[in-house]
Amino acid sequence: MRHLPYFCRGEVVKGFGRGSKELGIPTANFSEQVVESFPSDIPTGIYYGWASVGNGDVHKMVLSIGWNPFYKNIKKSVETHIIHTFKEDFYGEILSIVITGYIRPEKNFDSLDALISAIQEDIEEAKRQLDLPEHLKLKEDNFFHLPEGKIVNNR
Repeated sequence: MRHLPYFCRGEVVKGFGRGSKELGIPTANFSEQVVESFPSDIPTGIYYGWASVGNGDVHKMVLSIGWNPFYKNIKKSVETHIIHTFKEDFYGEILSIVITGYIRPEKNFDSLDALISAIQEDIEEAKRQLDLPEHLKLKEDNFFHLPEGKIVNNR
């Protein structure tokens, strides 16, 4: 895919409140402005890569770009599930991501259980792919080191 790897950074905002509550799979959501800054021709679907909150550690992640057909969203969203357990929410923090690969297109599901099962499979696929040397090397990218006081996204 010609857009990969794709580097993106933005503030974490409140999403639909479904990730943790309904799915048991918390996601960090970017603002509409960050979503709109993605290349318009990047395919919707499920991706994997690396993520860091603030200047924290870099973790594996799986990410959804699109309209989430199961929920019939009217606005495109970018939702990142960081494969790590955080002690608390991090709304307002800066999330830095590097998307390194593509798993599948987005699709609708017959049930919430089928959606959760597919997400779990996506997480396992992301873990496998991110252990490969071509993806692992991006975990150490300087992009993840935010200089103190740096202005991010015009802020």
